Amino acid sequence: MKKVIPENLCRLAEFFPFPLYLVGGSVRDHLAGLSLPQNADWDICAPAAEEDLLTAAQRAGFRVRAVYRNTGTVKLQDNEGADYEFTRFRSDKYVRGAHTPSEIIFTDDMQKDAVRRDFCANAVYYDIRAEQFFDPLGGISDIQKKLLRTVAPARKVFGEDGLRLMRLARQSAETGFTPDGECLAGAREHAALIQDIAPERIYAELVRLLRSDGKRGDGSAPYRGLCILRETGVLKHVLPELALGENMRQREDFHRYDVLEHSFRCVRYAPPEIRFAALLHDAGKPYCYLRDGNFYEHAKEGARIAEKILTGLKAPKKLIVETKTLVSLHMKDYNLQMRPNKIRRTIVEYFPYIEALLALFQADFSACKDDTSPAPAAVKWRNVLNGMKAERAPRCMKELNANGDDLLKIGIRSTKLSSVLKELLDYAALDGTRNRREILTEYARKHYL
Repeated sequence: MKKVIPENLCRLAEFFPFPLYLVGGSVRDHLAGLSLPQNADWDICAPAAEEDLLTAAQRAGFRVRAVYRNTGTVKLQDNEGADYEFTRFRSDKYVRGAHTPSEIIFTDDMQKDAVRRDFCANAVYYDIRAEQFFDPLGGISDIQKKLLRTVAPARKVFGEDGLRLMRLARQSAETGFTPDGECLAGAREHAALIQDIAPERIYAELVRLLRSDGKRGDGSAPYRGLCILRETGVLKHVLPELALGENMRQREDFHRYDVLEHSFRCVRYAPPEIRFAALLHDAGKPYCYLRDGNFYEHAKEGARIAEKILTGLKAPKKLIVETKTLVSLHMKDYNLQMRPNKIRRTIVEYFPYIEALLALFQADFSACKDDTSPAPAAVKWRNVLNGMKAERAPRCMKELNANGDDLLKIGIRSTKLSSVLKELLDYAALDGTRNRREILTEYARKHYL
Protein backbone atom coordinates (compact mmCIF):
# COMPACT_ATOMS: atom_id res chain seq x y z
CA MET A 1 0.00 0.00 0.00
CA LYS A 2 2.87 2.34 0.64
CA LYS A 3 3.37 2.73 -3.11
CA VAL A 4 0.04 4.57 -3.49
CA ILE A 5 0.41 6.79 -0.43
CA PRO A 6 1.59 10.38 -1.04
CA GLU A 7 5.24 10.89 -0.12
CA ASN A 8 4.24 13.83 2.06
CA LEU A 9 2.09 11.54 4.19
CA CYS A 10 4.96 9.08 4.61
CA ARG A 11 7.15 11.96 5.72
CA LEU A 12 4.54 13.04 8.24
CA ALA A 13 4.47 9.49 9.67
CA GLU A 14 8.23 9.59 10.11
CA PHE A 15 8.03 12.80 12.17
CA PHE A 16 5.10 11.52 14.25
CA PRO A 17 6.08 10.01 17.64
CA PHE A 18 3.24 7.45 17.55
CA PRO A 19 2.10 4.96 14.89
CA LEU A 20 0.09 6.88 12.29
CA TYR A 21 -2.66 4.88 10.60
CA LEU A 22 -4.58 5.24 7.38
CA VAL A 23 -8.17 4.08 7.78
CA GLY A 24 -11.45 4.13 5.88
CA GLY A 25 -12.08 4.35 2.17
CA SER A 26 -8.49 4.57 0.94
CA VAL A 27 -7.52 1.33 2.72
CA ARG A 28 -10.73 -0.41 1.71
CA ASP A 29 -10.42 0.56 -1.95
CA HIS A 30 -6.77 -0.44 -2.13
CA LEU A 31 -7.49 -3.88 -0.68
CA ALA A 32 -10.46 -4.22 -3.06
CA GLY A 33 -8.23 -3.52 -6.05
CA LEU A 34 -9.90 -0.20 -6.82
CA SER A 35 -7.70 2.60 -8.11
CA LEU A 36 -7.45 5.59 -5.81
CA PRO A 37 -8.33 8.92 -7.44
CA GLN A 38 -5.95 11.86 -7.22
CA ASN A 39 -8.36 13.54 -4.81
CA ALA A 40 -8.69 10.42 -2.64
CA ASP A 41 -9.94 10.78 0.93
CA TRP A 42 -6.89 10.40 3.17
CA ASP A 43 -8.30 9.70 6.62
CA ILE A 44 -5.58 9.20 9.23
CA CYS A 45 -5.77 8.44 12.94
CA ALA A 46 -3.62 7.58 15.94
CA PRO A 47 -3.78 6.96 19.69
CA ALA A 48 -2.35 10.45 20.21
CA ALA A 49 -3.51 13.99 20.89
CA GLU A 50 -3.95 16.57 18.16
CA GLU A 51 -1.05 18.58 19.64
CA ASP A 52 1.33 15.73 18.77
CA LEU A 53 0.09 15.77 15.21
CA LEU A 54 0.34 19.55 14.93
CA THR A 55 4.00 19.44 15.93
CA ALA A 56 4.79 16.73 13.40
CA ALA A 57 2.77 18.47 10.69
CA GLN A 58 4.73 21.68 11.15
CA ARG A 59 8.04 19.80 10.85
CA ALA A 60 6.80 17.98 7.72
CA GLY A 61 5.72 21.20 5.99
CA PHE A 62 1.96 20.71 6.18
CA ARG A 63 -0.53 23.54 6.40
CA VAL A 64 -3.09 23.31 9.21
CA ARG A 65 -6.53 24.18 7.86
CA ALA A 66 -8.61 23.59 10.98
CA VAL A 67 -8.40 22.13 14.49
CA TYR A 68 -11.44 20.79 16.35
CA ARG A 69 -10.26 19.91 19.84
CA ASN A 70 -13.62 18.67 21.06
CA THR A 71 -13.53 15.85 18.50
CA GLY A 72 -9.75 15.48 18.31
CA THR A 73 -9.83 16.33 14.60
CA VAL A 74 -7.26 18.20 12.52
CA LYS A 75 -7.61 19.07 8.83
CA LEU A 76 -4.32 19.32 6.97
CA GLN A 77 -3.08 20.12 3.50
CA ASP A 78 0.33 19.29 2.07
CA ASN A 79 2.41 21.45 -0.25
CA GLU A 80 0.89 19.76 -3.31
CA GLY A 81 -2.69 20.59 -2.31
CA ALA A 82 -3.72 17.12 -1.07
CA ASP A 83 -6.08 17.16 1.91
CA TYR A 84 -5.94 14.95 5.00
CA GLU A 85 -8.16 14.56 8.06
CA PHE A 86 -6.68 13.30 11.31
CA THR A 87 -8.78 12.04 14.21
CA ARG A 88 -7.69 10.73 17.61
CA PHE A 89 -8.71 7.22 18.57
CA ARG A 90 -12.01 7.69 20.32
CA SER A 91 -15.32 6.19 21.35
CA ASP A 92 -18.58 8.02 20.53
CA LYS A 93 -22.03 8.18 22.05
CA TYR A 94 -25.03 9.55 20.15
CA VAL A 95 -28.45 10.97 20.75
CA ARG A 96 -30.71 8.82 18.59
CA GLY A 97 -30.27 9.59 14.88
CA ALA A 98 -28.13 12.71 15.24
CA HIS A 99 -25.02 12.82 13.06
CA THR A 100 -22.88 14.60 15.67
CA PRO A 101 -21.82 12.57 18.73
CA SER A 102 -23.28 13.73 22.04
CA GLU A 103 -20.25 12.46 23.96
CA ILE A 104 -16.68 11.67 22.87
CA ILE A 105 -14.23 9.64 24.92
CA PHE A 106 -10.62 9.56 23.74
CA THR A 107 -8.82 6.22 23.94
CA ASP A 108 -5.68 4.40 22.91
CA ASP A 109 -7.67 1.25 22.09
CA MET A 110 -7.95 0.52 18.34
CA GLN A 111 -10.86 -1.87 18.96
CA LYS A 112 -12.92 0.91 20.55
CA ASP A 113 -12.04 3.27 17.73
CA ALA A 114 -13.08 0.66 15.16
CA VAL A 115 -16.53 0.06 16.60
CA ARG A 116 -17.42 3.76 16.42
CA ARG A 117 -17.27 3.55 12.60
CA ASP A 118 -19.98 2.36 10.20
CA PHE A 119 -18.94 -0.77 8.29
CA CYS A 120 -16.25 -3.35 9.01
CA ALA A 121 -14.80 -2.84 5.54
CA ASN A 122 -14.04 0.75 6.58
CA ALA A 123 -12.38 -0.29 9.86
CA VAL A 124 -9.12 -1.70 8.53
CA TYR A 125 -6.03 0.22 9.67
CA TYR A 126 -2.70 0.59 7.90
CA ASP A 127 0.38 1.59 9.91
CA ILE A 128 2.16 3.87 7.46
CA ARG A 129 5.62 3.65 9.01
CA ALA A 130 5.54 -0.07 9.81
CA GLU A 131 3.76 -0.92 6.52
CA GLN A 132 1.38 -3.25 8.35
CA PHE A 133 -2.39 -3.80 8.28
CA PHE A 134 -4.50 -4.17 11.43
CA ASP A 135 -7.96 -5.69 11.19
CA PRO A 136 -9.80 -5.61 14.53
CA LEU A 137 -13.27 -6.44 13.13
CA GLY A 138 -12.64 -8.81 10.21
CA GLY A 139 -12.95 -6.10 7.60
CA ILE A 140 -10.38 -7.64 5.23
CA SER A 141 -12.54 -10.74 4.87
CA ASP A 142 -15.57 -8.54 4.11
CA ILE A 143 -13.59 -6.67 1.47
CA GLN A 144 -12.61 -9.95 -0.15
CA LYS A 145 -16.26 -11.04 -0.10
CA LYS A 146 -17.41 -7.58 -1.33
CA LEU A 147 -19.65 -7.32 1.71
CA LEU A 148 -20.92 -4.40 3.78
CA ARG A 149 -21.46 -5.45 7.39
CA THR A 150 -21.96 -3.03 10.27
CA VAL A 151 -19.33 -2.75 13.01
CA ALA A 152 -21.98 -3.43 15.68
CA PRO A 153 -25.61 -4.59 15.51
CA ALA A 154 -27.17 -2.77 12.56
CA ARG A 155 -30.01 -1.42 14.66
CA LYS A 156 -27.45 0.34 16.85
CA VAL A 157 -25.27 1.62 14.00
CA PHE A 158 -28.12 3.19 12.02
CA GLY A 159 -29.96 4.26 15.14
CA GLU A 160 -26.95 6.33 16.19
CA ASP A 161 -26.39 8.30 12.99
CA GLY A 162 -29.01 8.79 10.29
CA LEU A 163 -26.44 9.85 7.70
CA ARG A 164 -25.21 6.25 7.63
CA LEU A 165 -28.41 5.42 5.76
CA MET A 166 -27.18 7.49 2.80
CA ARG A 167 -23.62 6.27 3.20
CA LEU A 168 -24.82 2.67 2.93
CA ALA A 169 -26.35 3.30 -0.49
CA ARG A 170 -23.50 5.49 -1.71
CA GLN A 171 -20.69 3.16 -0.61
CA SER A 172 -22.46 0.13 -2.03
CA ALA A 173 -22.73 1.99 -5.34
CA GLU A 174 -19.10 3.11 -5.33
CA THR A 175 -17.55 -0.21 -4.33
CA GLY A 176 -19.96 -2.80 -5.71
CA PHE A 177 -20.18 -4.30 -2.21
CA THR A 178 -23.46 -5.92 -1.14
CA PRO A 179 -25.02 -5.09 2.26
CA ASP A 180 -25.79 -8.19 4.31
CA GLY A 181 -29.34 -8.96 5.47
CA GLU A 182 -28.91 -7.53 8.94
CA CYS A 183 -27.50 -4.33 7.49
CA LEU A 184 -30.50 -3.83 5.21
CA ALA A 185 -32.96 -4.71 7.97
CA GLY A 186 -31.37 -2.21 10.35
CA ALA A 187 -31.50 0.50 7.70
CA ARG A 188 -35.16 -0.21 6.98
CA GLU A 189 -36.01 -0.04 10.68
CA HIS A 190 -34.41 3.38 11.07
CA ALA A 191 -35.08 4.88 7.62
CA ALA A 192 -37.02 7.81 9.10
CA LEU A 193 -33.90 9.01 10.95
CA ILE A 194 -32.60 10.49 7.68
CA GLN A 195 -35.05 13.33 8.36
CA ASP A 196 -32.83 14.43 11.26
CA ILE A 197 -29.86 15.01 8.94
CA ALA A 198 -29.04 18.43 7.48
CA PRO A 199 -30.13 18.78 3.82
CA GLU A 200 -26.61 19.78 2.76
CA ARG A 201 -25.22 16.45 3.98
CA ILE A 202 -27.94 14.49 2.19
CA TYR A 203 -27.26 16.42 -1.00
CA ALA A 204 -23.51 15.76 -0.75
CA GLU A 205 -24.11 12.02 -0.41
CA LEU A 206 -26.61 12.04 -3.27
CA VAL A 207 -24.11 13.80 -5.55
CA ARG A 208 -21.49 11.15 -4.81
CA LEU A 209 -24.03 8.37 -5.33
CA LEU A 210 -25.08 9.74 -8.73
CA ARG A 211 -21.41 9.92 -9.78
CA SER A 212 -20.38 6.64 -8.14
CA ASP A 213 -19.46 5.01 -11.45
CA GLY A 214 -16.37 7.21 -11.55
CA LYS A 215 -14.59 5.06 -8.98
CA ARG A 216 -14.81 1.72 -10.81
CA GLY A 217 -16.07 2.65 -14.25
CA ASP A 218 -19.22 0.64 -13.51
CA GLY A 219 -22.11 2.28 -15.35
CA SER A 220 -24.69 0.51 -13.19
CA ALA A 221 -23.27 1.89 -9.92
CA PRO A 222 -25.65 4.87 -9.47
CA TYR A 223 -28.61 2.64 -10.34
CA ARG A 224 -27.53 0.13 -7.68
CA GLY A 225 -27.27 2.86 -5.05
CA LEU A 226 -30.72 4.22 -5.90
CA CYS A 227 -32.18 0.72 -5.60
CA ILE A 228 -30.78 0.46 -2.06
CA LEU A 229 -32.39 3.78 -1.14
CA ARG A 230 -35.66 2.34 -2.41
CA GLU A 231 -35.18 -1.03 -0.71
CA THR A 232 -34.43 0.49 2.69
CA GLY A 233 -37.27 3.00 2.49
CA VAL A 234 -34.89 5.97 2.73
CA LEU A 235 -36.02 7.27 -0.68
CA LYS A 236 -39.52 7.97 0.67
CA HIS A 237 -38.02 10.42 3.15
CA VAL A 238 -35.35 11.98 0.92
CA LEU A 239 -37.31 12.25 -2.36
CA PRO A 240 -40.94 11.54 -1.46
CA GLU A 241 -42.34 13.07 -4.67
CA LEU A 242 -40.24 10.65 -6.70
CA ALA A 243 -40.94 7.64 -4.50
CA LEU A 244 -44.67 7.97 -5.25
CA GLY A 245 -43.89 6.60 -8.72
CA GLU A 246 -43.20 3.10 -7.40
CA ASN A 247 -45.73 0.63 -8.84
CA MET A 248 -47.32 3.43 -10.90
CA ARG A 249 -47.84 1.77 -14.26
CA GLN A 250 -47.27 3.43 -17.62
CA ARG A 251 -48.43 2.68 -21.16
CA GLU A 252 -46.96 -0.69 -22.00
CA ASP A 253 -46.49 0.16 -25.68
CA PHE A 254 -43.99 2.84 -24.61
CA HIS A 255 -42.74 1.64 -21.22
CA ARG A 256 -41.56 -1.64 -19.71
CA TYR A 257 -41.23 -0.22 -16.17
CA ASP A 258 -43.18 1.76 -13.60
CA VAL A 259 -42.48 5.47 -13.15
CA LEU A 260 -39.87 5.08 -10.41
CA GLU A 261 -37.96 2.24 -12.05
CA HIS A 262 -37.95 4.17 -15.33
CA SER A 263 -36.45 7.17 -13.52
CA PHE A 264 -33.71 4.99 -12.02
CA ARG A 265 -32.92 3.52 -15.43
CA CYS A 266 -32.81 6.97 -16.96
CA VAL A 267 -30.00 7.76 -14.52
CA ARG A 268 -28.30 4.55 -15.61
CA TYR A 269 -28.22 5.70 -19.23
CA ALA A 270 -27.43 9.37 -18.56
CA PRO A 271 -23.97 10.99 -18.53
CA PRO A 272 -22.85 12.25 -15.09
CA GLU A 273 -23.51 15.92 -15.74
CA ILE A 274 -27.28 15.48 -16.20
CA ARG A 275 -28.08 12.78 -13.65
CA PHE A 276 -30.17 15.00 -11.40
CA ALA A 277 -32.30 15.90 -14.42
CA ALA A 278 -32.47 12.22 -15.38
CA LEU A 279 -33.54 11.23 -11.87
CA LEU A 280 -36.19 13.95 -11.60
CA HIS A 281 -37.37 14.23 -15.21
CA ASP A 282 -40.63 12.37 -14.44
CA ALA A 283 -41.09 13.64 -10.88
CA GLY A 284 -44.27 15.35 -12.07
CA LYS A 285 -45.96 12.12 -13.16
CA PRO A 286 -47.11 10.92 -9.72
CA TYR A 287 -48.38 14.40 -8.90
CA CYS A 288 -50.33 14.70 -12.18
CA TYR A 289 -51.72 11.18 -12.00
CA LEU A 290 -52.96 11.60 -8.44
CA ARG A 291 -54.46 14.99 -9.33
CA ASP A 292 -55.83 14.34 -12.84
CA GLY A 293 -55.64 10.61 -13.49
CA ASN A 294 -53.15 11.19 -16.32
CA PHE A 295 -49.60 12.41 -17.00
CA TYR A 296 -50.38 15.23 -19.46
CA GLU A 297 -48.75 18.17 -17.67
CA HIS A 298 -45.98 16.22 -15.98
CA ALA A 299 -43.11 18.14 -17.62
CA LYS A 300 -44.43 21.47 -16.36
CA GLU A 301 -45.24 20.17 -12.89
CA GLY A 302 -42.03 18.16 -12.80
CA ALA A 303 -39.96 21.30 -13.36
CA ARG A 304 -41.68 22.91 -10.38
CA ILE A 305 -41.16 19.83 -8.22
CA ALA A 306 -37.51 19.46 -9.27
CA GLU A 307 -36.87 23.07 -8.27
CA LYS A 308 -38.58 22.48 -4.92
CA ILE A 309 -36.59 19.31 -4.22
CA LEU A 310 -33.19 20.75 -5.10
CA THR A 311 -33.88 24.01 -3.28
CA GLY A 312 -34.77 22.00 -0.18
CA LEU A 313 -31.51 20.08 -0.50
CA LYS A 314 -29.59 23.39 -0.69
CA ALA A 315 -28.21 22.49 -4.13
CA PRO A 316 -26.23 25.13 -6.08
CA LYS A 317 -28.40 27.65 -7.93
CA LYS A 318 -26.86 26.75 -11.28
CA LEU A 319 -27.83 23.09 -10.89
CA ILE A 320 -31.35 24.03 -9.85
CA VAL A 321 -31.87 26.23 -12.91
CA GLU A 322 -30.39 23.68 -15.31
CA THR A 323 -32.36 20.76 -13.88
CA LYS A 324 -35.61 22.71 -13.86
CA THR A 325 -35.05 23.74 -17.48
CA LEU A 326 -34.23 20.25 -18.70
CA VAL A 327 -37.20 18.70 -16.90
CA SER A 328 -39.52 21.29 -18.43
CA LEU A 329 -38.19 20.55 -21.93
CA HIS A 330 -37.77 16.78 -21.84
CA MET A 331 -41.08 16.08 -23.63
CA LYS A 332 -40.38 18.47 -26.51
CA ASP A 333 -41.08 16.76 -29.84
CA TYR A 334 -41.78 13.41 -28.16
CA ASN A 335 -44.14 12.59 -31.05
CA LEU A 336 -41.70 13.89 -33.70
CA GLN A 337 -44.29 16.37 -35.01
CA MET A 338 -42.33 19.54 -34.24
CA ARG A 339 -41.40 21.54 -37.33
CA PRO A 340 -37.74 22.31 -38.05
CA ASN A 341 -38.20 26.09 -37.72
CA LYS A 342 -39.75 25.66 -34.28
CA ILE A 343 -36.86 23.41 -33.27
CA ARG A 344 -34.46 26.11 -34.47
CA ARG A 345 -36.19 28.71 -32.33
CA THR A 346 -36.08 26.38 -29.33
CA ILE A 347 -32.38 25.75 -29.89
CA VAL A 348 -31.75 29.50 -29.90
CA GLU A 349 -33.86 30.08 -26.80
CA TYR A 350 -32.21 27.32 -24.79
CA PHE A 351 -28.84 27.01 -26.52
CA PRO A 352 -26.75 26.66 -23.29
CA TYR A 353 -28.80 23.55 -22.41
CA ILE A 354 -29.20 21.93 -25.83
CA GLU A 355 -26.42 19.34 -25.57
CA ALA A 356 -27.69 18.32 -22.14
CA LEU A 357 -31.26 18.14 -23.49
CA LEU A 358 -30.24 15.83 -26.34
CA ALA A 359 -28.46 13.60 -23.82
CA LEU A 360 -31.65 13.54 -21.73
CA PHE A 361 -33.71 12.67 -24.82
CA GLN A 362 -31.44 9.68 -25.33
CA ALA A 363 -31.38 8.56 -21.70
CA ASP A 364 -35.18 8.84 -21.43
CA PHE A 365 -35.66 6.84 -24.63
CA SER A 366 -33.22 4.13 -23.58
CA ALA A 367 -34.81 3.84 -20.14
CA CYS A 368 -38.24 3.01 -21.55
CA LYS A 369 -37.30 -0.48 -22.78
CA ASP A 370 -33.52 -0.65 -22.32
CA ASP A 371 -33.12 0.29 -25.97
CA THR A 372 -29.71 1.86 -26.58
CA SER A 373 -30.31 2.60 -30.25
CA PRO A 374 -30.30 6.32 -31.18
CA ALA A 375 -33.34 8.14 -29.83
CA PRO A 376 -35.40 9.43 -32.79
CA ALA A 377 -35.96 12.88 -31.21
CA ALA A 378 -32.26 13.23 -30.39
CA VAL A 379 -31.33 12.28 -33.99
CA LYS A 380 -33.83 14.73 -35.44
CA TRP A 381 -32.70 17.62 -33.25
CA ARG A 382 -29.04 16.81 -33.84
CA ASN A 383 -29.63 17.03 -37.59
CA VAL A 384 -31.28 20.42 -37.19
CA LEU A 385 -28.46 21.61 -34.94
CA ASN A 386 -25.81 20.42 -37.38
CA GLY A 387 -27.72 21.98 -40.26
CA MET A 388 -27.68 25.34 -38.55
CA LYS A 389 -23.95 25.04 -38.00
CA ALA A 390 -23.31 24.04 -41.60
CA GLU A 391 -25.19 27.02 -43.02
CA ARG A 392 -23.77 29.31 -40.32
CA ALA A 393 -27.16 30.13 -38.91
CA PRO A 394 -26.62 31.67 -35.46
CA ARG A 395 -27.59 29.44 -32.55
CA CYS A 396 -26.76 32.06 -29.94
CA MET A 397 -26.12 35.80 -29.82
CA LYS A 398 -22.37 35.27 -30.04
CA GLU A 399 -22.80 33.74 -33.52
CA LEU A 400 -24.96 36.60 -34.84
CA ASN A 401 -23.00 38.69 -37.36
CA ALA A 402 -24.35 42.00 -36.10
CA ASN A 403 -24.01 43.74 -32.77
CA GLY A 404 -25.20 46.75 -30.82
CA ASP A 405 -22.70 49.11 -32.42
CA ASP A 406 -23.96 48.16 -35.88
CA LEU A 407 -27.51 48.99 -34.84
CA LEU A 408 -26.54 52.30 -33.20
CA LYS A 409 -24.88 53.37 -36.45
CA ILE A 410 -28.14 53.02 -38.38
CA GLY A 411 -30.10 54.93 -35.74
CA ILE A 412 -31.61 52.24 -33.52
CA ARG A 413 -32.14 53.71 -30.05
CA SER A 414 -30.00 52.23 -27.27
CA THR A 415 -33.13 51.34 -25.28
CA LYS A 416 -34.25 49.05 -28.14
CA LEU A 417 -30.92 47.30 -28.79
CA SER A 418 -31.62 44.19 -26.75
CA SER A 419 -35.05 43.50 -28.22
CA VAL A 420 -33.93 44.20 -31.81
CA LEU A 421 -30.90 41.93 -31.48
CA LYS A 422 -33.18 39.13 -30.25
CA GLU A 423 -35.42 39.64 -33.27
CA LEU A 424 -32.41 39.55 -35.60
CA LEU A 425 -31.16 36.36 -33.96
CA ASP A 426 -34.53 34.71 -34.55
CA TYR A 427 -34.62 35.99 -38.15
CA ALA A 428 -31.14 34.70 -38.99
CA ALA A 429 -31.54 31.42 -37.13
CA LEU A 430 -34.22 30.33 -39.59
CA ASP A 431 -31.97 30.88 -42.62
CA GLY A 432 -28.18 31.03 -42.41
CA THR A 433 -27.90 33.13 -45.59
CA ARG A 434 -29.41 36.01 -43.62
CA ASN A 435 -26.56 36.01 -41.11
CA ARG A 436 -24.59 38.78 -42.79
CA ARG A 437 -24.05 42.22 -41.32
CA GLU A 438 -25.45 44.14 -44.31
CA ILE A 439 -28.55 41.96 -44.53
CA LEU A 440 -29.19 42.15 -40.79
CA THR A 441 -28.75 45.91 -40.55
CA GLU A 442 -30.96 46.45 -43.60
CA TYR A 443 -33.64 44.25 -42.02
CA ALA A 444 -33.37 46.25 -38.78
CA ARG A 445 -33.56 49.56 -40.66
CA LYS A 446 -36.69 48.45 -42.52
CA HIS A 447 -38.56 47.02 -39.52
CA TYR A 448 -37.38 48.96 -36.45
CA LEU A 449 -36.72 52.54 -37.55
